[in-house]
This record gives sequence, structure tokens and C-alpha cells, in this order.
Amino acid sequence: MSIFEAFLLGVLEGLTEFLPVSSTGHLILASTLLGIEQSSAHKTFEITIQLGSILAVVYLYRDKLFSDFELWKKLIVAFIPTGIIGLLFYKHIKELFIPETVALMLILGGIVFIVVERFYNYKEHNIDDVSKITYKKAFFVGLFQSIAMIPGTSRSGATIIGGLLLGLNRKTAAEFSFLLAVPTMFVATFYDIYKNFEEVTHSGIWGEIAIGFVVSFFFAIIAIKSFIAFLSRFSFVPFGIYRILLGLIFFIFIF
Repeated sequence: MSIFEAFLLGVLEGLTEFLPVSSTGHLILASTLLGIEQSSAHKTFEITIQLGSILAVVYLYRDKLFSDFELWKKLIVAFIPTGIIGLLFYKHIKELFIPETVALMLILGGIVFIVVERFYNYKEHNIDDVSKITYKKAFFVGLFQSIAMIPGTSRSGATIIGGLLLGLNRKTAAEFSFLLAVPTMFVATFYDIYKNFEEVTHSGIWGEIAIGFVVSFFFAIIAIKSFIAFLSRFSFVPFGIYRILLGLIFFIFIF
């Protein structure tokens, strides 16, 4: 992987991490197009640069994160399902990091978004702030997040869908998804580095990881602000359509 390819993947990660389109899926598909092998070291690259995007959340939501201890307790409760399942099935999950899985989950996730939006009723989604989310609802959102360990599902997509089904409005579901990414991706990144440290060091891609990390941070800030503005006017249907089209394109022209 060249420095330019690391830069491109960093841009892609930053722009897609918090959109319900699967950043990991896009990275896997983009790497396939660039001819980059999905080795353990490269998979670690794909996971680690996501932490740059997560730091963008810490920066943008620093007031809430550093002043609301109750929020942190809810985030930890929401993280528990993913933490347990990820620890137990780590090896099996990494085996799913292939283009075929991504394309399939993009299509299935897109269909789910369109169906959920079809029955969306604004009056029934009256939880309009993350502070109003109960511990029970936080835990169930966390269950939805655990599904997203399958690449192509989209962590943000799964948690947003879970939030909508639990009565959160679009903006609140998106913001809780952003915030839940902080403990989730910190743990996932450092655990993955720990498991693959020798192989990553041997491959000599720490420089590329650093570039992707920094680039994803800046582009994630742009994506988060744009996404929240988008949700004030539109639904998630366009993302559902995009997911389906992208998945079909890869099934037709790549496989």
C-alpha cells in the first residue's frame, strides 16, 4: 500500500464512518479495487484508522462527553453486548472481512432502512435528546450495534435503526450512534493492534496507518456536521437506495 492509497482510504473512512453506509465495507471494497490484499495487517489498518474518525466525535461533542457522567454510564451499558460478542467471536468476525459479505450486507441494510422509514411516524419518535435515553433503551441499541460486527452492515446504520425502532428521533439516534462509537472503537482498535502487533510491525505500515488516521479525523468532522444538517431536512431513504445500488454494482461487475 502506497502513501497515496493510505491517504485515499483515510478520506473514505472519514467521510463514511458516521454515515449509515458502512465505512469498513467501503474500505474493503476500495482496497479490492486498488488491488490491496486483505491481509491481517491491512485489516488492522482498516480498523485502526477508524479511531481517527472517532476522535472527531470526541472533539465535536467534548462538552457532553466531559461533563455528563450519566451519559458515559449509558454508553458503557450500550457497549456491553458488542464487547462480549466481539471478544468471544473475534477470529470468526475477521474471516467475514471479504467483498462478498460487504456487498450482501449493504443490500440487506439498505432494504431495512427503506422499510423502517416507510413506517416512521414523527409523533411516535419523541426522544429528542440523548439525555432522555433510558439504560434499557441504551442496552438495546447496543444489541443492534453488535450486528454491525459483520462488515457491510454499518455500525452507525445498525445503531440508528435500533434507535429509530426504540422511539428516538433521527437526530438523537444519529448522535447517540456517534457517541457510542467512542468506547466501542477505542476498545476494538487497541484490541486489534494487540492481537496483530507483530504482523503490522513486520509489514512496516505504521506510517500509512498514521496518515490514514490523521486524514480520517479531519474528514470525519466535515461528514458529521453535514450529516446532522442533512437529517434536519431529509430521511434515511437516500442512504438505503445508495446501499442497495452499491451492493448490486459490486455483485454485477466485480464478482
